Amino acid sequence: MSNQKKKHSFKLVKKNNWPRDLRPNPSQLASVTDTYFLRTKDIVSSFGDTEVTYAIFMRRPVISALNPAIDWLNQIIKERKGSVNIKRCFAEGSDVGAGEPLLYISGSFLLLVDLETSLLQKIGATCVAAYNAKAMVESLPKTSFLAMDARHCAGADMADLMAYGAFVGSKRVKSEGEAIGFIGCATDKTAHLFENTKGLGTMPHALIGYAGSTLKAAQMFHSTWPDEPLTVLIDYFGKEITDGLTVCRSFKSLADKYSLSLRIDTHGGRYVEGLDVAGSYSVLERNAPQAIRGYRTEQELRYLIGTGVSAAAVWHLREILDNAGFEKVKIVASSGFGPEKCKVFSLAKVPVNVVGTGSYLPSRWSETYATADIISYGGKSQVKLGREFLLKR
Repeated sequence: MSNQKKKHSFKLVKKNNWPRDLRPNPSQLASVTDTYFLRTKDIVSSFGDTEVTYAIFMRRPVISALNPAIDWLNQIIKERKGSVNIKRCFAEGSDVGAGEPLLYISGSFLLLVDLETSLLQKIGATCVAAYNAKAMVESLPKTSFLAMDARHCAGADMADLMAYGAFVGSKRVKSEGEAIGFIGCATDKTAHLFENTKGLGTMPHALIGYAGSTLKAAQMFHSTWPDEPLTVLIDYFGKEITDGLTVCRSFKSLADKYSLSLRIDTHGGRYVEGLDVAGSYSVLERNAPQAIRGYRTEQELRYLIGTGVSAAAVWHLREILDNAGFEKVKIVASSGFGPEKCKVFSLAKVPVNVVGTGSYLPSRWSETYATADIISYGGKSQVKLGREFLLKR
């Protein structure tokens, strides 16, 4: 450690000059930073600064999705009139193994010590979301995905990061082969990630309740946005088949132009109209017999022949639509679509056109913790006992 007792003063920018999408801004930073980092900053300011190197890693495999964190860090450093060296170990979208350093950051201890809290908040969950999104798109490359996570996030900042994770994971798969991937998200703010100007979405269950019938809700929507394709939610009254066919007959011109979709979001407390366990097995036996032959876990069976939006439920709807002459009507499925469910749907070759998902969000939050350890002080390698693996650079 340097013996030079030099105090530093980092100039804060005016709020109106700070990029709107980067938070926290400098004036907010102290109030959202762990107190022990702030106290350490005071101590270093009194006893002398030194050069340090941070290594940042995670304890599980992830996809590198670091740009939001690095953009924020660079802006903070710029506003503090300082400089750091950032060494990325993996390109954006690359696979990162458990315990492998994602990046190294070298610079003044005084400059960096109070940034750890906010920096790590932008890394862990984003990288896990990217990993999950990649797995989902790989399982169903011919299906479009819509990121519907916003209402499941802990605020707008998290929603921004999760949308970015979906973008990175999806782009990774598309860069390696033919896949549709994530085509949009539910909010305007992050729509640009998917080359849109607006968020995507049509109607919630609340609109069906307001209208009093599924058909009436569809008519209201179409009269309000007559030039847009129509996606109708069909499970509100538990009559997915009856209401679905009624909508198709009422909007036959849209159905014939591939402009009508039926969205199934049946909850896990009941089967789709016309199905039960035996019926679900029969549907899959006709359409995807390989899916129900051989050993399946309890969870896999639930996704295949269970209640809610199962593989059998989507096949059942597809069969009925086709038999009624509505082969051009698309099916949108939502409700619990994460990596495992998408993998099972792939096994059953489920004919789903669009999946609406918020379940690429990390389901086990403890797996999202990113960790930062200092591995050198004043140019001398030194790290907490047990973290020597971080010294390899």
